[in-house]
Amino acid sequence: MPPKRGLIAGHRRHTAVIAALVTCSTILAGPSPASAGGAPTPSGPAPRLDWSQCVSGSEFDCATAKVPLDYDDPGGRTIELAVVKRKAADPGRRIGTLFFNPGGPGGPGTVQMPQNYESFPREVRERFDIVSWDPRGIGNSTAVNCFGSPQEAADWKASKATGFPVGEQERADFTAAYEELGRRCEQRAPELVRHVSTADTARDLDQLRQAVGDQQLTYYGISYGTYLGATYANLFPGRVRAMVFDANWDPRAWTNNASDEAPRTTSFQRLGSGLSAAETVNRFLTLCGSRTTAHCAFSAGSPKATQDKYDQLLRRLREEPVGPWTYAGTVADVVNSLYVVQPGATKLAARLQDLWKGRVPEPSPLPPPPLVPHPDPYLGEEQSTAVFCGDSPNPRDPAVYHTLAEEAAVRAGDTGRFWIWASAGCASWPAVAEDRYRGPWNNPTAHPILVVGNTYDPSTPLSAAQAMAEELADARLLTHDAVGHTALFNPSSCVQAHESRYLIDGTLPPPGASCRQDTPPFSPVKPSGGVSTGGGGMARTVT
Repeated sequence: MPPKRGLIAGHRRHTAVIAALVTCSTILAGPSPASAGGAPTPSGPAPRLDWSQCVSGSEFDCATAKVPLDYDDPGGRTIELAVVKRKAADPGRRIGTLFFNPGGPGGPGTVQMPQNYESFPREVRERFDIVSWDPRGIGNSTAVNCFGSPQEAADWKASKATGFPVGEQERADFTAAYEELGRRCEQRAPELVRHVSTADTARDLDQLRQAVGDQQLTYYGISYGTYLGATYANLFPGRVRAMVFDANWDPRAWTNNASDEAPRTTSFQRLGSGLSAAETVNRFLTLCGSRTTAHCAFSAGSPKATQDKYDQLLRRLREEPVGPWTYAGTVADVVNSLYVVQPGATKLAARLQDLWKGRVPEPSPLPPPPLVPHPDPYLGEEQSTAVFCGDSPNPRDPAVYHTLAEEAAVRAGDTGRFWIWASAGCASWPAVAEDRYRGPWNNPTAHPILVVGNTYDPSTPLSAAQAMAEELADARLLTHDAVGHTALFNPSSCVQAHESRYLIDGTLPPPGASCRQDTPPFSPVKPSGGVSTGGGGMARTVT
């Protein structure tokens, strides 16, 4: 999942255990897709990908794929998918294509894969072309856009509180803003918003797999991308070569157990995001308080004193914001800043100290744009909202959200409120996806899936990774003792060694394997490695 209004906006500012003796490795040659019960290929040929250099001087190639808007009507309207590729660094040893989804929903892969290419293990970059794409409805693909101009979109965003609403008036404004968004989207994109489901995107992914000539899919998905991967694995189980799910969504929780009854709570509450975020913030404050101010600017000399200082700061901000920094906006910034803790945690501590002193923090610089044609596409909130509100049931009564948020705050404090309100746009969303996939999640796949979960994640709890591994027919869980969202962006050379061996030759970690983060928050930045369960043939310094 994403920063901004929770993880649902993408990172744009940005997996049955079987006997150890026979499951440590699986050779990835695989049966034909049909032999494992793969779903039939959508009718019609695979899209043509005419690759060309994205822009002059770029090491990435770009292409556009045309796919059906509605796979039940393959001869009808088509839409475009923007696609990007980085060729295998060692073409003589190339295995195939690794498809990457950066999460969200709403993450534009054509921007985020080039921006984060070096995060992939060196061995993976050498052996695979790495391909990503902007999913349907998102970014540079045929996108959901419910406003007539950038100014209209900016005005709508400004009409509601940052983070989440506090007080009766802000709640009324929040509700009104999302009601307006729903009306606008129904008027401007009524057909498209009904065909941006995860199942639609999984079918797009299978079309792209065919287009690059791979018989089976090799895939790395983070956050929402794990749910997309689970959907693909159960729609096309015979086509699974290797899939890494990093920072997982529990598919049964996300679909409300495929129930047709009105949901009692929100998508992210079922997932456990609020409590996971609270535990992550507490871990951040504990680590900060265990260091001096030279390492963590917000430290008050001990974990308890630092926690007390943080609580006092939030109470102060509720009464008196510091410039534009409100209580709710600060909570949102805290959650989002703990997605990538190097350097996010250090910079967050400095901002909190500025607020403590009554100073408006300096804005953090944006990362440099990648060398692609459109590095800053429109990514309005309606794009992520269209996907997850169409897929995942949420309460339809706007008045319920305040009650749910205060109930969540009893268990998870401020982050409980944040993650409840992250689903508020669904209360008045006008569309349910015409083609949702709601299970089963245990269709036997041609090869096993590797599931990775962090112990302290501000968005996706370890319990969701444990659930994903249990719900899939054949998966292995790798636990990452780490702070942050995803192992990809909060790296461990141990995790990367396991992922490399799995993606290259099918070797799974042993049951119960765990790894540690290379550089936890406020620790000296230095390489560490070795596979904790016994050696590390591919363990290395993260580049």
